Order: sequence, then structure tokens, then C-alpha cells
Amino acid sequence: MQLVLKRIRQRAGARLLPFIALALGLLPTTGCLSHTHAVEKHRRADIVISAPLDHLLKQVDDQYAGIRSMTAHVEIATRSGGSLQGEVKESIAFSGYIILGNPDNLNVILQVPVIGSRALDMVSDGKTFKMYIPRYNCAITGSNSVVNTAQKGLYSLRPNVILDSMLIRGLPDDEVVARTQDMRVIENPKKKKDLIEEPDYDLEFLSQPQGRIARAMRVIHISRADLLPYRQDIYGNDGQVVTQAFYSNYQKFGDVNYPTKIVIQRPLDELGLTITIMKGTTFNQKLDADQFKLDIPADIAHLTNMDDPANANIKDPCAVNGPQSRH
Repeated sequence: MQLVLKRIRQRAGARLLPFIALALGLLPTTGCLSHTHAVEKHRRADIVISAPLDHLLKQVDDQYAGIRSMTAHVEIATRSGGSLQGEVKESIAFSGYIILGNPDNLNVILQVPVIGSRALDMVSDGKTFKMYIPRYNCAITGSNSVVNTAQKGLYSLRPNVILDSMLIRGLPDDEVVARTQDMRVIENPKKKKDLIEEPDYDLEFLSQPQGRIARAMRVIHISRADLLPYRQDIYGNDGQVVTQAFYSNYQKFGDVNYPTKIVIQRPLDELGLTITIMKGTTFNQKLDADQFKLDIPADIAHLTNMDDPANANIKDPCAVNGPQSRH
């Protein structure tokens, strides 16, 4: 008898399950059993452009190849520190010039505010760099990339970081690419609190697979509102993001469409660099033969090779509290 009653209850329960599920589904709509709270309201982008992967790659290649040289009148400000250091230090904006000779030549000239005299002169041939700071009669040399991983501070912000951020390279022969899609939320510059959901394309550059493993090299984020890059992530050998570059305020300079604001971040080093491109910037002009030549004075007081392991932990190579070794 008990077995019969048990089966009847099971069958009745089975028949009631759909009604129970329906009742539970209706419960949140019955006032006191639900709770509503406000969230930021977004809207979809008005313009969304679609493009195949080969078109996006060609566009990146064409932009890179189309910049044979650049003489940019700039303002540069630095930012160092963050949560790990417990403080943030921001510099005033220095005016000056960044001169690029595609693919690897770089000359950065900064001027002392108000006075206008030369504060810094740095040149790079793509492999090594020289930097001269007249105020301290000091010079620094080293590789374009940090050799000593212990090197921290602004002097770890080497020329390759600026080159890779200002000129977005295309797909090398020894890498493969995949495209994904994502979304970012931006604020309408003409109307505050107007938040727009804007789709993007993400071009992921990967090393050639070793067996079943490939390493992430870079990701270029391209807005689908105008098909222009708005961000680039560059990865280190261990898969961490070492450099992020953000691009905005594109303007036409002749035939070149170029961002007038580039924010470079080094999250592991807690470093940042903001480059603002000013009027008077020119592209693809012929450069003087000695544009990327820097002669360090023979009577230099401080000359530091940042690749020397003995100098790896120096935070300020131009400090005047003691002589620096010549290497």
C-alpha cells in the first residue's frame, strides 16, 4: 500500500512541475518580491562599418608604409607611479619634436619650458640609442630595448616603446593573425552622459605555432565607427601586456590620417607618456642626412651605459651627487 501511495505522489509531483516552474517565473514580477535598481544607460552606435580581415590588414600595412618620415611638433608629459608605489608623479608638459624615419630611426628633442633651450636630445638607429641632457652635462647610452630586467623608472622607457606605439606595424612574415570582435563603451564628446556601445575588431597577432602552442604578440583594436585603430596592446615573452598605446583625435596631415593624441602606458613599470601632436607637423618630407646623428661632447661629466649590469638599478643616471662610471 505504501508503495502505491509513493508512486501516486511521484506522478502528481511530475504533473505539478510545469505549474511550479511557471509560478516561480511569475514571482519576480509581483512587486514586493522583486527589486529594481538603476544602471548606466547605453545606446547602440549610429554607425557600424563591416570589413573583412584582409581589408583591415591592408589598411594597417598601407598606413605604416605610407609614413616614410615624420617631423612632429609635440608636447610630451610623463606619469610615473601608481598603486604599487602608493603615489603618482606627473611632469609638466615639455614641448619639442619627435622625428621619425621609417622604419627605425628616431630623434626626440625636448625644450625647457619658457626658456626654450634644449632640455634633452635623443637619437636611435633602431638598435641602440644615445641621449644627451645639456643641463646636467650628462649622457646615457643603451639598447633600444631593456637588457637588464631590473631596470625600472623612466629610463626603462626605451626608444622601441615610442617607435612601436607611434607607427603601428602590420603582419610580419613569421606571425599569424586572428580576428575577433568586441565592444567598448565611449562617451559622446558632444553630449555628456551619452554613453555609446561601439563594436570593434580586434586583430590578434600570434607567433608561429610551436606544436600546438602559439604566443600572443600584439592586439590592434579597431573601431567599427571609422575603421581606425584606437588601441594597441603589446605582449612580452611571458604573455603579460608590457605596453598599451591609445589613439584618439585623428586629423588629416596631407594624405596621412594620424592621431593627435597618443597615450602610452607601461603597466608593469607604472609608467605613462602622453604625446600631443601639434600644428606644424609634417609627413614624408626629406630629412637631413645628420638628423639622426648625435655627438656627445668630449668633456661630458656623466656618461652611463644602461646595459651595464652595474647600472641596472640606477634610477637617475644624471644625478649630480657623484660621478657615474664611463663604459
